[in-house]
Amino acid sequence: MKKLSVLSLIVVFITTASFTLLQTKPWNVPADKAKAANPVKTSAASIAEGKTLWSTHCASCHGKTGLGDGSKATTLETAPPDFSKAAFQGQTDGSIFYKTAEGRGDMPSFKKKIADQEDIWNLVNFMRSLKK
Repeated sequence: MKKLSVLSLIVVFITTASFTLLQTKPWNVPADKAKAANPVKTSAASIAEGKTLWSTHCASCHGKTGLGDGSKATTLETAPPDFSKAAFQGQTDGSIFYKTAEGRGDMPSFKKKIADQEDIWNLVNFMRSLKK
């Protein structure tokens, strides 16, 4: 019985440590992807299209205004970031596009769900509008 308790504690520790490492692990974007320029000019129409996509695909985790407070946020292993903060807004458009398209961990890949790359760039333009 003691062995089972010790094993259970070890499993809990390893699982907790893994989740903690995943949360703090940098999300490295390949240099060529990070340097990619947004081919979609920021405009009211682009931001509106991005907002529509956001409401459909992103708000449930990231929240209506990108604060990371969506209805599913508390069920995730990693907390969604606050997109209004400088840490997010300081990323290049190419980095944001790459992370949205590729996904990682709880963040799903959207390259198939949002197949038109222009739509992902519209999302990038909307995310830029979330800054304080």
